[in-house]
Amino acid sequence: MSNYIIPKITLVGAGPGDIELITLKGLNALKTADVVLFDALVNKELLEFTPKNAIKVYVGKRNHHHAYTQEQINTLIVDMAYTHGHVVRLKGGDSFVFGRGQEELNYANAFNIETSVVPGISSSISVPALAGIPVTHRGVSESFWVITGTTKDNQLSQDVILAAKTNATVVILMGLAKLKEIAEIFSKEGKADTAIALIQDGSLPTQKIALGTIETIEAIAYEKNIKAPAVIVIGEVVKQQSNFQEHLVNLNYL
Repeated sequence: MSNYIIPKITLVGAGPGDIELITLKGLNALKTADVVLFDALVNKELLEFTPKNAIKVYVGKRNHHHAYTQEQINTLIVDMAYTHGHVVRLKGGDSFVFGRGQEELNYANAFNIETSVVPGISSSISVPALAGIPVTHRGVSESFWVITGTTKDNQLSQDVILAAKTNATVVILMGLAKLKEIAEIFSKEGKADTAIALIQDGSLPTQKIALGTIETIEAIAYEKNIKAPAVIVIGEVVKQQSNFQEHLVNLNYL
């Protein structure tokens, strides 16, 4: 039997958190992995689907605490592929939605390593859906924006300013720490009464939802102790959530 190693890299989106929301193709990739490099938002239960002898390496980034820099991750992916074979790069949500997946593929392609992509279910649409909020709804919202709440310079994306001028649904990922700034931007556009939802741990048993308006959401988030990771959804579609009016009445905001 030959011990010749054929390097291969598969970029897999793990979905929003619930292990059943990974694709069948993603699951099959995990079952053939020699190495799995996984991120912070990946449900660790997915690692149980890998071969017993597979190497599992945590390379996540959370709250400015990085196990590895992006450059180190790029190098590790290639090194592991050459020394072990099939590397599955497992990322939360979809790898191409603020997941830096293309950066990793570009680096691997420079070494002529075989690469493939397995799309994942993005939290930007699945988390609102599971919370009862459609990102589009006929007669209410004809489009939606998906924006990162924090840029590489730890600043709020300027696209939020542009999005606040539209009638589109605005979904902000990784933006909870910028909630006050986001609310101020929408208020300046005359949208203090616009509905907003904060969804913590979307798709998981620990999921929490804070519903309110731009004007009231900071206080509501504090009362409900909403923590990251959380998806922010802004727009009239939030009112489609079955408990929207009840939440605001119970909190004396209506």
